[in-house]
Amino acid sequence: MAKKVMRRASPSGNGLETALDNYFGLTKAGTNVRTELIAGFTTFLTMAYIIFVNPQILGNAGMDKGAVFVATCLAAAFSTLLMALYANYPIALAPGMGLNAFFAFTIVLTYKYTWQQALGAVFLSGVLFFLVSVFKIREYIINAIPLNLKIAISAGVGLFLAIIALQTSGIIVDHPATLVSLGDMKQPAPLLALLGFILIAALNYRKIPGGTLIGILAVALIGIPFGVAQWQGLVSLPPSIAPTLFKLDFSRALELSFIIIVLTLLLVDLFDNAGTLIGVTHRAGLLDKQGRLPRMRQALMADSLAAMFGSLVGTSTTTSYIESSAGVQAGGRTGLMAAFVAIFFLLALFFAPLAGMIPAYASAAALLYVACLMTRGLAEIDWKDVTEYAPAVVTAITMPLTYSIADGIGFGFITYALLKIFSGRLSKLDPVIIVLAALFAVKFLIK
Repeated sequence: MAKKVMRRASPSGNGLETALDNYFGLTKAGTNVRTELIAGFTTFLTMAYIIFVNPQILGNAGMDKGAVFVATCLAAAFSTLLMALYANYPIALAPGMGLNAFFAFTIVLTYKYTWQQALGAVFLSGVLFFLVSVFKIREYIINAIPLNLKIAISAGVGLFLAIIALQTSGIIVDHPATLVSLGDMKQPAPLLALLGFILIAALNYRKIPGGTLIGILAVALIGIPFGVAQWQGLVSLPPSIAPTLFKLDFSRALELSFIIIVLTLLLVDLFDNAGTLIGVTHRAGLLDKQGRLPRMRQALMADSLAAMFGSLVGTSTTTSYIESSAGVQAGGRTGLMAAFVAIFFLLALFFAPLAGMIPAYASAAALLYVACLMTRGLAEIDWKDVTEYAPAVVTAITMPLTYSIADGIGFGFITYALLKIFSGRLSKLDPVIIVLAALFAVKFLIK
């Protein structure tokens, strides 16, 4: 009877909600449309900075900044929607930080390729990415990663987020003698970042819906009177994408240096993406009992198609974003969260001034909170076996100190393989780990 009453009480306009529930499995995942919306908006806010940072970085390569702004929004929207509809994961995608710097400062400014040729390299790396995904090579590689290393990758990504948050908020700064040092805590930005972090943590402890989002918006508004956040208006028409659309150039594709560039893009994207997928899905509770990721093939193929699409519209490699963790913490559990993120990126084309009002310190507050949540995964490591926990610690601590998820994974593989071999436990090693450890060792030696 109770169930019948609930059905009668449901409004007639719930057809869309029912369809979304059936497609994304909201009820099964323990979520609903409202929660996914809040989670999607939270994720968007924590990664919206890429809309403004990416044009600045790629502008150094001679690309039109207005066109790159549009390309960034479109690449993020298309790729994230593909992840939502095809893989049904709460993971958003956008042009990757680090990969865009490699594009501009290494491929173009150091190796003297044109930005059009660099876009060609991005496209070809996406094609290779797609092929290794279709033939399940990537899936096999990621599934071969031991559970303790997967947990360490999740925690290491958390530590990596922490150093990004502390750096972008000005809480830590570079130092010629000690590498890092405490920033000027008399400035409003680091103080507001800490306030935001405390507010977000407190709201989530009290289980306030959308606590992370509330904290971001609150400290952003508080910063306006101090001049660290500015009201920049509401709407504006998007610039033309014509200067970068379909401008790929493959004229130097057979050169050895070009091939090395393509393989480097593939390698970095492969392991950065693996770290992000493992980190976000582990915290969301989406890994199975063996620590494997269901529907991994779909997720990997979506990511590879994202790289190809991004190069076509005019941006560097598009990849999965660890900032998706902020949305997961806000309750996002399905691809519907990602679908909402895609919608917000499309809206950002017309609301660029409003999206740009969120300062770095406000997003940093959320990232620092998410970092704390992800790092607690270290408690789940097998601390009784030194051949398991030692590589895990190396993996986790190397990521933030090298400022690279991929390098952290590489050091983890090498440490894990060598420890197993020298402790007489070679039979416990998957051949994939041995091969990857050797490849990373070569990469580090010739770097």
